[in-house]
Amino acid sequence: MESQNSPLVARGKYKHLFFDLDHTLWDFDANSKLTLSEIYITLNLKEKGVHDFDMFHKNYLVHNDKLWERYRNGYIKVDELRWKRMWLTLLDFKIGDEKLAREMGNVFLDLLPTRKLLFPYTVEILDYLSNKKYQLHLITNGFEKTQHSKLKNSGIDKYFKEVVTSESSNSLKPHKEIFDYAFSKTGAQKEESIMIGDSIDVDILGAINAGIDQIYVNHINQSPSLQPTYMVHSLKELEDIF
Repeated sequence: MESQNSPLVARGKYKHLFFDLDHTLWDFDANSKLTLSEIYITLNLKEKGVHDFDMFHKNYLVHNDKLWERYRNGYIKVDELRWKRMWLTLLDFKIGDEKLAREMGNVFLDLLPTRKLLFPYTVEILDYLSNKKYQLHLITNGFEKTQHSKLKNSGIDKYFKEVVTSESSNSLKPHKEIFDYAFSKTGAQKEESIMIGDSIDVDILGAINAGIDQIYVNHINQSPSLQPTYMVHSLKELEDIF
């Protein structure tokens, strides 16, 4: 665990802990790969010309990331994001079938929230923090219905007092407005709040914009482009801070 501040100070400082969900607690990459694999089989994509699932999955991740960035920056709407990530991936295989892309997008959103894979120590750390009487909340750029389904199906919905989504707040991380909405909804003061997330450009920058401390959950051991208040490489290391 690396930090600028002393963990001893942190133990008495924070009351409201704001978590990100995807890639921080809920293993989006593993769950999405399972879901895409099921779609690949049930919609007979191999027979339709998608000859290599691993390539299909890899290309999907690239298109998904780019479209999410465009969505966060306000260039596209939710509906376009949902089907175009499939459309662009199919085009890589010379398949220009918009109807199929839309069907894939709908099936993906139906199946994905039923997946239950969490990062190691997720339940244990949520138990630990709850037992210490911290107020746990979520701030997520995901869709309202989808995120609540993920929480319920993976069994961690009971830990969070408030769940703030981009849809409910009409804003997105890293914009300050989604955090302001979260503070208003939870009654949290900035000096007693901290953001815990996996993305420097979304979670950490967003928390900086909102004027609160941050914990960068560096699951994949990247060198951060910003200096967070704290950095951990596993969820268990949060015990050292709280």
